[in-house]
Amino acid sequence: MKQLFSIFLVLLMGIHPLFSCTNLLVTRGASKDGSTMIMYTADSHVLYGELYFTPAATHPDNSWVDIYEWDTGKYLGKIRQVKQTYSVVGNMNEYQVVIGETTFGGRPELQDTTGIIDYGSLIYITLQRAKTAREAIKIMTDLVAEYGYYSTGESFSIADPNEVWILEMIGKGSPKKDSKGKTSYNKGAVWVAILIPDGYVSAHANHARITTFPFQKINNFNDPSQTVYHSPDVISFARQMGYFKGEDKDFSFSDVYAPLDFGGARFCEARVWAMFNRINKDMGQYLDYAMGKNLKNRMPLYIKPDQKLSVLDVFSLTRDYYQGTPMDMSKDIGAGPFGCLVRWRPLTWKVDTITYFNERAISTQQTGFVFVSQSRSWLPNPIGGILWFGVDDTYLNCFTPIYCGSTRVPESYAVGNGDMMKFSETSAFWVFNQVSNFVYTRYNEMIKDLQPVQSELEQKYVEYVQAVDKGALELYQKDAKKAIEFVTDFSVHTANATVARWKQLYKDLFVKYVDGNIKTAVPGQRNPKVVQPGYGKEWYKRIVNETGDKFKVLGTDSH
Repeated sequence: MKQLFSIFLVLLMGIHPLFSCTNLLVTRGASKDGSTMIMYTADSHVLYGELYFTPAATHPDNSWVDIYEWDTGKYLGKIRQVKQTYSVVGNMNEYQVVIGETTFGGRPELQDTTGIIDYGSLIYITLQRAKTAREAIKIMTDLVAEYGYYSTGESFSIADPNEVWILEMIGKGSPKKDSKGKTSYNKGAVWVAILIPDGYVSAHANHARITTFPFQKINNFNDPSQTVYHSPDVISFARQMGYFKGEDKDFSFSDVYAPLDFGGARFCEARVWAMFNRINKDMGQYLDYAMGKNLKNRMPLYIKPDQKLSVLDVFSLTRDYYQGTPMDMSKDIGAGPFGCLVRWRPLTWKVDTITYFNERAISTQQTGFVFVSQSRSWLPNPIGGILWFGVDDTYLNCFTPIYCGSTRVPESYAVGNGDMMKFSETSAFWVFNQVSNFVYTRYNEMIKDLQPVQSELEQKYVEYVQAVDKGALELYQKDAKKAIEFVTDFSVHTANATVARWKQLYKDLFVKYVDGNIKTAVPGQRNPKVVQPGYGKEWYKRIVNETGDKFKVLGTDSH
């Protein structure tokens, strides 16, 4: 059975467009400024990085919404529209509610191919309807109960200015006919939602993370003391399907609906461990688990960081490649002569009959878009919510601040400005990909030119936001509409300026590193200084070790 899940995991890694995302959840008491934060890398080789925007709207009675699968655009059906929907920019709405996700797949027979709501539509529909995280959980679970859940197993991060929740969900299978032609159908999904305690952080990365939990008889979404919600049949359905036979207190959502194997640990949970390990000194005890060597040594769902996290700290966590650990991607042979952190797909590969793999880090080349949200309870909603947005490889990109009160999005990040098969010179996605894909060719040198620009902009934007907050708040108290125009103009201008700076960075890098050279201008001279560092001493040694005297210049022996 475990071999079956390993095969299913590898297949999903290859064909599911978003089966490779990473989320971090930060509560108010775990952040330096008291904001809640969600980090979400939306990773896919076919996901075009752009910033979605849906304005608030009032809808006629008895109107309907067409549902198209977010990943593929496939039409799934219709659902009833609500009277009032809220403004949504990216994955944050005007009430500072934020939702992220990672797909864990789980038991393949539980996908309902007749369901109408897929996980992506569930996110963006809910953001248009929810004012709080608890309300979002109720809306999401009610929607799948009414219309059916189309996707495979999913972990959701849900935050508002006060609370952060993790919700894990999986369907209950498609309708089936028995030998007599009678149809049976378990519509909807089984799910569990847990409030992350204040002062703690959680994370998920393509594997279900909720294990045991206290069983509740009633889901009271108006009770602030209730910290766990779940579908009434989350355990009984598992018994019905023959997945679980123990006592309720021993029921583990993850172990029952998404059994863990080597791939789940090394390709998925390892990314959670990487973030936890960087913020908590005691996480070394779970290294064997992260490396897939001890699957019983599971990590906790949430941990307390040694120090509170700033938004810049969270930016840094998106740029993890297991540095300083035995899985450090800059140290193995896959890094090549120039220390490149990317590994070209496929994720697994064979030599003779033996299967091997590449590490799957948080920082990866196939990121479509990434955000770090801040929901801040002490500010009015249009000013309090900030979506720090970026596109492409997190190690080589730049976050730009987008206020949730924005009434339009930057042209360079807007939907329709290019696509996955249409290059656009004004598209942030293509501009950032130009830079990153050039840097991949001589990583260890070009990164020295890129990171100062990245750091300068992000540090500057954090400082700008503090000033904009102050000015916008003063303006909001006099004229809310003008305050919203103010934060919108700042968001749009800053994002477009970021793309313009990255365009210039590409030109500078191309001129300096063309043809494998490293050129530096010399004042007063026509020709630049040219350095040709080659492949480096260690890589030349590897060449000699593999080829012997094949490339030896004859007559150069030294005695």
